[in-house]
Amino acid sequence: MADSTDLDLPDLKNPGESGGFDDAGAVDIPGQSLVDEAIRTAVDLAPVYDVPVNISAVLGKTHIDVNSLLKLTSGSVLELDRKVGEAIDIYVNNRLVARGEVVVVDDRLGVTMTEIIKDGDSA
Repeated sequence: MADSTDLDLPDLKNPGESGGFDDAGAVDIPGQSLVDEAIRTAVDLAPVYDVPVNISAVLGKTHIDVNSLLKLTSGSVLELDRKVGEAIDIYVNNRLVARGEVVVVDDRLGVTMTEIIKDGDSA
């Protein structure tokens, strides 16, 4: 069994910067402030959790004139501006927020997000 000098534990009597108890006797856990901030943020956002949003996964786009559009029938093929295997765009309320890949979930199509788009990265 290792003696207490081999263990890397905070000194609870004199915690210094390594964590331990603060002056009020509360436990100081490293990273706890990030957890507390996340909880406050989640509580602050609670009023918008039930707001509906429109999500679109765009496989590709094309431009055709109305005359060509009216000639489309079942089985017509539209050539899109994307190549096979290229990432698709994911929009929330008509705003590009991510890119992803098409996946099959049971007998339905789904989308796996592979990249989150930050403001200004939508080039």
